[in-house]
Amino acid sequence: MMNQEFYVAAKLLFNYFIFPGLLFLVLAGMLVSWIDRKVTARLQWRVGPPFLQPFYDIRKLFIKETIVPAQGNSLLFVFSPVISLLAIVLIANIIILTWMNPSSSFVGDMIVILYLFTLPPLTSILGAFASRNPLATLGASREIKLVLSYELPFIISMLVPIVKTHSISLGQIIAVQQSSGSFIGTFSGFLAFIIAAICLQGKLGLVPFDVAEAETELAAGLQIEYSGPLLALWKLSRMIMLVVGPLFLVMAFWAGGNPYTIVAKYAAALVLTIVIRNTNPRLRIDQVLKFFWGPVSVMSVLILLLALRGY
Repeated sequence: MMNQEFYVAAKLLFNYFIFPGLLFLVLAGMLVSWIDRKVTARLQWRVGPPFLQPFYDIRKLFIKETIVPAQGNSLLFVFSPVISLLAIVLIANIIILTWMNPSSSFVGDMIVILYLFTLPPLTSILGAFASRNPLATLGASREIKLVLSYELPFIISMLVPIVKTHSISLGQIIAVQQSSGSFIGTFSGFLAFIIAAICLQGKLGLVPFDVAEAETELAAGLQIEYSGPLLALWKLSRMIMLVVGPLFLVMAFWAGGNPYTIVAKYAAALVLTIVIRNTNPRLRIDQVLKFFWGPVSVMSVLILLLALRGY
């Protein structure tokens, strides 16, 4: 019995810290960040950074001093990036382990994933308010509006694979696509994937929905007071989100095929995210709200109705 408990504990530690845990995700996040910056550079007719540039950036931050605002909430300020990173790692563990073995999925994991996806923006809001910096507070105010705008259409679009499988288990959603074909091949599935990809752009805080940071207006906004290892944790969270976000969309709408096919599909979803980021201007916060609460929300509801009708 003790040997079995030790084996289970060792397996959990390996999954969370090695593969597909923190170490693997940090390396994957740095790789994807380099791809993002390299593709962006090519689109702008630049050479782009060297392969190890993300590693150099994170290493530089980890050897710098962490400065905590004297008038802020120190505990909340410090733990916000930690909670954000842990939430993203947990999401990645659920998605990747379910992909590797759909039978390991548990009922309701789709709900858990959608819930955990809300933690990174919420922790960034709390960290910004905890710093008591006026620009960070303004960025947090914008982030709150952004979350309230994209979250509804994102959840509605994610209901499409649930409706098609009558299951809230990601493993069941993947298994159905492996046996019957990807949902992206259906009319409602394709449109829901597009809506979810647009909302994901907002979740990632990328152009045209980067109003909470808006470097030219708010000087990095939410994380303006962060430095050293705490800023490195925020950057690692963003890097890993760029891994986890598109992969989740692939698992929900475009699963099926061997691992190489899934990697190719993920690469396509990643490139779509990068292209959207580099071919659109930043929107004002009022334009973002009108966009998500207007056409995007209406379209997501219509797409859900089409899925309920079997299209």
